[in-house]
Amino acid sequence: MILVEELNKSFGETHVLKGISTTFEKGMTNLIIGASGSGKTVFIKCLLGLFKYDSGTISYDGKVFSELSSNQRRNLRAEIGMVFQGGALFDSMNILENVMFPLQMFTSMSKSEMEDRADFVLKRVNLPDAHKKMPSEASGGMQKRVAIARGIVNNPKYLFCDEPNSGLDPNTAIVIDNLIQEITDEYQMVTVINSHDMNSVMEIGEKIVFLQHGKKAWEGSKETIFKTDNKAVTEFVYSSNLFKKVRRMYLEENQ
Repeated sequence: MILVEELNKSFGETHVLKGISTTFEKGMTNLIIGASGSGKTVFIKCLLGLFKYDSGTISYDGKVFSELSSNQRRNLRAEIGMVFQGGALFDSMNILENVMFPLQMFTSMSKSEMEDRADFVLKRVNLPDAHKKMPSEASGGMQKRVAIARGIVNNPKYLFCDEPNSGLDPNTAIVIDNLIQEITDEYQMVTVINSHDMNSVMEIGEKIVFLQHGKKAWEGSKETIFKTDNKAVTEFVYSSNLFKKVRRMYLEENQ
């Protein structure tokens, strides 16, 4: 579990995160949503240790990040997988080498052991024959699956995904959503997803944290988000006529 308590972060006089408290449980898809400028990106970078926060605490299974030594932080980072927006694959490496990269950084495996592990996760994301391809030869959906394989190759306790569906067509986005949810359940990871895609929220939002102007304005699940009368949430989620109709149908069916 990741426990966040009264997290604050400012840049100069701009107060970006304002006392955010929440938890992210293992084996669940935890989504952070909100409009542009709500603080989503800063929040996830604080969780990853990329930004030093001003006050509050972030604890990974009882380990307070700010109290860890350099070696302890490195050990924690070895337990974190990351799926970057756009995939962020290395153009000069083939797909197998891209997936092996975290193993080279954080393990003492032999080359053959790394290749076996990378082969295993590539098969898990349904890419059994893509090892020698270069990223430029892979479609956007394939690149995202490679990024997920790289993210889980270390068998992490924590997986962070930054806009994993960015740039994908709707059908491929659903495939990626389902893959992330399957892997989260299978590996019992704490998965945290930074997203603006409401289809993802409705598809896999087991825990949703909605940020507005740097504050946690609401949290719940994809089921409870239909029932909320929180104005900020309803304006953000149901900005399209499609979701307004879906919400109306849901409420009528569950009266």
